[in-house]
This record gives sequence, structure tokens and C-alpha cells, in this order.
Amino acid sequence: MVDKNVQSYDVTDLTSLEKLEPVRIRPGMYIGSTGSKGLHHCIWEILDNAIDEISNGYGDKATIILNDDKSVTIMDNGRGIPTGLHPIKKKSGVEMVFTELHTGGKFNNKNYKTSGGLHGVGAAVVNALSKWLEVEVYQNGNIYRQTFEYAYDKELKRDMPGTPTSKLEIIGKTKETGSKISFMADKDVFSTIDFKFDVIDERLQELAFQNKGIRLELIDRRKEEAVKKEYFSERGLLDFIEYLNESKSPLHSNPIIFEGEKVIGELSMYGEVCIQFTDSTTEYIASYVNNIPTTEAGTHETGFKTGMTRAFKEWAKKLNLIKEKEKEFEGDDLREGITSIVRIKISNPMFEGQTKTKLGNNEAYTMMNEITYTKLCEWIEDNKETATLIINNAQDAAARREKIKKINEAEKKKIGKGTAPLAGKIAVCTLKDKNVNEFIVVEGDSAGGSAKQARDRRFQSIMPSKGKIMNTEKQKLENVLASEELKIFNTAIGTGTLDNYKEEDLKYDKIIIMSDADVDGYHIRTLWITYIYRYMRPLINNGHLYIAMPPLYKVYKKDKGGRENIVYAYSNEELEDAKKKIGKGFIIQRYKGLGEMNPDQLWETTLNPETRTLHKVTIEDVSKAEKMVSLLMGDIVEPRKNYMYKYGEF
Repeated sequence: MVDKNVQSYDVTDLTSLEKLEPVRIRPGMYIGSTGSKGLHHCIWEILDNAIDEISNGYGDKATIILNDDKSVTIMDNGRGIPTGLHPIKKKSGVEMVFTELHTGGKFNNKNYKTSGGLHGVGAAVVNALSKWLEVEVYQNGNIYRQTFEYAYDKELKRDMPGTPTSKLEIIGKTKETGSKISFMADKDVFSTIDFKFDVIDERLQELAFQNKGIRLELIDRRKEEAVKKEYFSERGLLDFIEYLNESKSPLHSNPIIFEGEKVIGELSMYGEVCIQFTDSTTEYIASYVNNIPTTEAGTHETGFKTGMTRAFKEWAKKLNLIKEKEKEFEGDDLREGITSIVRIKISNPMFEGQTKTKLGNNEAYTMMNEITYTKLCEWIEDNKETATLIINNAQDAAARREKIKKINEAEKKKIGKGTAPLAGKIAVCTLKDKNVNEFIVVEGDSAGGSAKQARDRRFQSIMPSKGKIMNTEKQKLENVLASEELKIFNTAIGTGTLDNYKEEDLKYDKIIIMSDADVDGYHIRTLWITYIYRYMRPLINNGHLYIAMPPLYKVYKKDKGGRENIVYAYSNEELEDAKKKIGKGFIIQRYKGLGEMNPDQLWETTLNPETRTLHKVTIEDVSKAEKMVSLLMGDIVEPRKNYMYKYGEF
């Protein structure tokens, strides 16, 4: 017997996505997100193509222009996108590249020895996610142009993304060669279409360091007076490592730099490494494949680490620096305080995912392991005094690691698995669901008391922060791990720190820092972010760290019945809107701190998931994040002072 209420499901219910529709429906699959990071990824997709041309010997300059209408233009002086007619498709190369997924010149090694592009979808994806896109190609003495829009497709008889709105036509003559792509990101796709100068600035700086001798340019026409910045590096990675270590104290003045090549079958590879040890307690490795940052590392970085550990361990024994029965240092100990840049060029990279954040080629591991081991052995032989200093530091780090391990084990025995050690220090929530629970660090005992009353005790835990925690960027590891307040935080979160971090032990979905909207509050927030960045970075990488945004103003007016009509303002701009909403006779209360709010106000404005504003902490650019944490929180004053004079508004 068939239930008539059961909904039927047949072939007419199947949907076939045509042309560039898959990108429009699931943009995250192609560019990672539809937020600011995904927006900038559109620039990287086009820029990668320009850099591929340059790094393969065609052209020497690329330019990004931020236009005043919020569109962006990327130009290069390479060979230009092919304009000829494809013999089978009967379309121009330009139209194929911008309207068909998996179309490009990088699937074999004939046109590009190495390239960042892999899947042949970058240009088409940008077209699919744009309101309009215009291509100009300078080739064969001609200027070619073609335009695309989200427009009516005559073939499919409906609006489609990336639809050609003109044929490829010759609009003039030129002696130049290259490509010029302009596009307007679609605000119906992205949460913001405002490109950030700083994000692009940092990426171009990195690219200039990695490709010595090329010229890059950034022009911002969105202000009354256009801003223009040029990028050029004569020494490449040596300039890069000097830039990264500006706020650190190196242990040796001359960085270690080496390179090497290897061919395995049809795969050709080139690797280059630059290393400098500093007095920092953390390691930083910036790795790249064909100019693309591999933020999740990969086989090239693993090969480098293995080769480096092997070389230093072997020479530690040769130099009699490890006594008998003494525990040998490990790779993590050796890399304490290291700043390193690891880059390879490979003819057929195997990335994980379109956003290319992790390399998978086993051949890259083999090459980087061999090159690093060989070159470092040669360097150690010529620099025994510096090598001895590095090895002794690694041995000291190993001893500290063992000491910390014993401290942690003793703490675990003392703490057990219960929440008793947190009693009186943290107001723990009642639910045990780590997918919804929130851990909120609140500035000060007064605000902490209000927050405890205001919270939803089912899923919100409150930890009052007693003033300012230590600046962990300036402290030794053992001092950080001995801090009582940080111990309480660590116990409550449950993950452990550094190499002992385990995501599966995390007890909360959101870690929220809630501080006053004043200078001290910002400082407290920065100190907590610095600690989490250095000791629990996966909390940031995996999207668990947030900043609470309490209101700056309460704008209100009482009606005839004595009831308050209230609008909260979170910025000076919102204050003006709030005044208009309340109307004449408004009263403004400026909140100096969280402690001034009663529990009802704190819940409504800052704690209630339905009405509050949270800012998620993310790392968009790993090199910039590393440099900024060192610059703002480190020991060296001069770079910080220069930064404040340059960017501070006095």
C-alpha cells in the first residue's frame, strides 16, 4: 500500500547546474569563503596568473589598481591570454578561460615550467562571482577586449553568471604585450566588496621578496589623492627574513641561505631556503609553493624539518656536544626561535583543495630533505661556533621541555578530570555540549560579577580576568606556564598548549574575550590574543576565538508612561543614527566600562546570541600576523615606535 502523503521523487526533481552556476551556488568550494578572505582570493586568482607569466620569464611587472567604484584592475606585461580561435570549441582563448572551468595552459609543462594555477578554474571563478568583468589583451600589435556580466543567456534563456556580453573585438593598436582584467565583485555573493589596502600590500611585498628583480605596483584610487606603492627586492629571501625579524634579536648576523634543483621522472623541482635563529621562544616557518603561501604546510615543509634535524643531530655527535646518557634534542627543540622561509617551484604541484594551502607531492619531501641535509652539513662545517650555539640552545630547550612535561603531568594528577579546581574562579555552565558552550573571559571582577548574573548559565561560562595578564611575547616559556591565571584558563579550555594541544579535548565552541571599549580594555584584549596566538593557535585557525563588542553609548528617551525607548550604539557613526531614531529630547549615556551596565543591559547588548555583535579573530596573512605580533608585543622598541609614527593618528 502506497502512502499518498509521501512526496514523490522522480527525474523531474533533478537539477543540472550549467556553465558557471556551480561556482555561484557553492562559492566556498572554490575560494574558501564569501567574506573578506574569499573576496581577496579573487585578486590572488588573477594575480597568480600574472606572476606565473613573470616567474616563467615572460614580462617583469604586474599592477593592481583599486578603482574608486570598488572594482579592481590587475595588469601584467606578459604574453597575454591567447586570443586565437580554438579549432574544436570555436571560441577565443579569452572566452574559454573566463567561461569554462578547468580550461588553461597549465595542465602540461609546455607553456609553464612551474605555476601557481593548477585546476584551470581561477579566471572563470572570478568571472562567475563578479557583477561584471572586462578583459583587455595586448597581443599581435592589437588591443583586444571582451566583456562579461551576470546577464541573460540566450542559449539557456535565463540569467547566468559570467555571460559574454560582447565578442572578443579589436579596439586599437599597441606595441605592448600583456593582459588587463577589471572586475566588480558581486555584493549579492560577498558580505563585503571593500578590498583592504593592507592585505594586498602585504601579499605584494611577499611576492617581491620571493621573485627578486620583478616590479610590482599597487595603486589605490578610492581616496581624493591616489596612493601608489611599488615593490622590488634585490636580495630576495635575505630581504624577506630581515623584514620578518625586524622586531626580533637574531643569534647570528648572516642568515643561512641555500638552494637546489632535482628532477624525478617528468617532475622538475627547485627549492630555496633562508634560516635565521633568534632569541624568541617560538618558531616561525613561512612556506610557499610556486609563490603561493601554503599556510597548512605540506611535504616540502616536512622534508625541510626532517633534513634540518638530521644535519644538526649528526653534527652534535661529531662535535661531542651531547654527553652520554643525556637526552637528545628533538626537531621542535632545535626550531625554537627559528625564522625560516621555505619555497619551492614544482612543475606539477598536487595541492589539497582549490585554495592551495597544503602540498601533497612526496617528491617534494624527498628533495627538500636531501637538499636541506646536504647544505646544512656544509654550513655547519664552515660555521662550527654558531652551530654549537644553536645546538646548545636546542639542548636547553629539550631540558625545559622535559621540565614542563613533568609540571604538566603533576598538574593533571592534582586536577583530575573534575571542575573542582575551578570552583570560585570560574562560573561553569551546566551543559556539557562542546558544540554550543561558550567560554567568556571578562575584564575585571566588577564586570565579571555582572556577567555571571547576566549570562545564560546553561551554555555560558564566565572567567573574570584580574587586570592584565603577562605579555607572553616577552616571557620565557616556564614563566608563562607557571602563571596562575593562565593555568586556570588552560584547565577550563581543556586542550593543552603548544605541541600538547588537542582539538578533541576542547570543551567550548566559542572562546570570547570581553573587555571595556577603552585603551586598557584594548590592551587586555591584545594580551589575551597574543597568548592564544603563541600557545593555542589552533583556537584561531579553527575559528573558535571571538571578541565581544559591547556598546559605546546608550541613547534613550522616556515616553509618557515612564518607559524607556532605547537604542544602543557601537560606534560614533551608529550614535548619529541612534539620535535620529530616538528623536528630540534624547539622552546619551557613554559607557566607560562593562561594570557600568546592569545584568539586563549586559545580556541584551553583549551576551545574547540573538542581539550581540561578535568579531571572529582570523589569520588572513600568516607572515603579517607573525610580524605584527613580534612588532607590537616584542622587546625591540624602535620598529614599534616607527610603526606608531607612521600609522598613529595624533
